[in-house]
Amino acid sequence: MTGATPISPWWSAGRRADMRPFLLARAAITQRLRAWFAEQGFVEVETGILQISPGNETHLHAPATELLDADGIRHLRYLRTSPEFACKKLLASGESRIFELARVFRDRERGDLHLPEFTMLEWYRADAAYDSIMADTIVVIAQAAQATGTGQFTFRGRSADPFAEPELLPVATAFARHAGIDLLATIKNGVGERDRLAKAAAGKVRISDDDTWSDMFSKVLVEHIEPRLGHGRLTVLYEYPAPEAALARVSAADPRVAERFEVYACGVELANGFGELTDAAEQRRRFTESMDEKARRYGERYPIDEEFIAAVGEMPQASGVALGFDRLVMLASGASRIDQVVWTPPAGET
Repeated sequence: MTGATPISPWWSAGRRADMRPFLLARAAITQRLRAWFAEQGFVEVETGILQISPGNETHLHAPATELLDADGIRHLRYLRTSPEFACKKLLASGESRIFELARVFRDRERGDLHLPEFTMLEWYRADAAYDSIMADTIVVIAQAAQATGTGQFTFRGRSADPFAEPELLPVATAFARHAGIDLLATIKNGVGERDRLAKAAAGKVRISDDDTWSDMFSKVLVEHIEPRLGHGRLTVLYEYPAPEAALARVSAADPRVAERFEVYACGVELANGFGELTDAAEQRRRFTESMDEKARRYGERYPIDEEFIAAVGEMPQASGVALGFDRLVMLASGASRIDQVVWTPPAGET
């Protein structure tokens, strides 16, 4: 009887030699993008990792910790899931063009496309429409491809030309085309009507009795829409339904949709952008609703950052986007897994 061959540690010379080309590509992309943002007049910022609230979306989960002050009093803090709250406070303070390569943390995430600790590239433009940040995102992706000299992204048998004119696809059109669902017919006064979507999605996805409208939307998106996006060229999926607005403002042209977009390549989501909400009362309402649902589903809730709510009301009109930097490096370097493009793995992994 023989035992399994032991796996060498991640820092062994042999394993590092295999990964080093991907890591050098990461360094080249980082340098290229910092130069591009500087040319566009952006200031690089560094915001705090420990936060009072890590974010207030139902399905985002954050590691928690405690700070011990000089009097021995413990204060609950969270590792951020995004630098978004801090960056928007900076917009409220008067900054107009900022970006950050931020280390962020998420529980319940691990796989070929997910790490519990990863790098998110976020940037914001004050007094800019959200199609301008959408255009930025396409340029940033092309800049990454130029930094590595690749003309084609490939992943799991799919390919996309990062320099080709992207496909611009409204979410409602995607649902009609790929799932045969009239999505906007299931929304009334900005609220998703569960029974209408359940009827439309019957037989297309598995529906549970306690599924909300958003649950069913996500199931259809993941199973029928996302695998078909970013083939041959990038896809910009835009005009998300109002119930999925998150921190985006609702469209002035159609209250059933929001100024939110996502960018895909090879079926991989790379970026999520907003025309930013500046209505503090509405932001509080959305957060409260999300935390109520989080408590129902997971038995926990995160506090609302009152400073952030105040900053939302003081912000100028702005647009912003969060881009998964490790995923972008993975596609631009030809890596097959996200853990191949990070210098060190999450703690405890070999």
